Amino acid sequence: MSIIDAIVLGLIQGLTEFLPISSTGHLTVAGKLMGLISEEHPEQWTAFIAIIQLGTMISILVYFWKDLWNIFIEFIQNNFQKRIKYSEQTFNSKLGWMIIAGTIPIVFIGLLFKDSIESALTKNLYVISISLIALAIILAIAEKTARFKKEMKDITLFDSIMIGIAQAVALIPGSSRSGTTITGGLFLGLKRDVAARFSFLLSIPAVLASGLLQLKESLAFINFDIAINLVIATLISGISGYLAIDFLLKFLKKNTTFSFIFYRIALGILILILLYSNVIKP
Repeated sequence: MSIIDAIVLGLIQGLTEFLPISSTGHLTVAGKLMGLISEEHPEQWTAFIAIIQLGTMISILVYFWKDLWNIFIEFIQNNFQKRIKYSEQTFNSKLGWMIIAGTIPIVFIGLLFKDSIESALTKNLYVISISLIALAIILAIAEKTARFKKEMKDITLFDSIMIGIAQAVALIPGSSRSGTTITGGLFLGLKRDVAARFSFLLSIPAVLASGLLQLKESLAFINFDIAINLVIATLISGISGYLAIDFLLKFLKKNTTFSFIFYRIALGILILILLYSNVIKP
């Protein structure tokens, strides 16, 4: 992998992580076209993706640092300094509980299917293309049936758990973490930008844990050259990720998700065409 490869992959990761179009799908297609995915050691590619996600993780922390700080402070105050029952806690403290509750499904399913997630199946382009198309159709249904009434203050503990289950669906390659969680939010009546905002906050524990775990497990095969490329890709993904967050939150205040739906379907079909024409291998 060259420095140019690292820059390209960092850009792809950052720009697609927060848009509902699947960063894993884009990175896998790019990795296969660039000849960077080893069939003998697919876990190396999984580790690379997880590590550069830390760049986008940092972009979330920077973008939402005020929200996160208020959540942390009020959660401590309401639950440790002075124990207050949940119904009487501040919204930020409740939001802390909702993030915790919403993270449980992906932790449970992630640990249960860890080997499958790290296997070659997660790089299979047939799986990715089908996921891109199928989840686009489900998102379209959500767009057509959603009420778009709920603000952040209206999100309940039940909503957070259901959106957390939707986040666990994102373990299927090609589905998109933001795509599944935004879809779940729309089905529950959230406004589009609210669904995206909660999606980003909810992703923080899962992405951070995944990146740190993969970093620990990948140290054995990271040499100096790979480390340099990882640092570059992670920095680029962080900068582009920050811009992607800002864009999506502003975009969804006035627009639907249909542009992303059409893009997902078109990309899924394109991948299938490339596969059947033997331009790329599954």
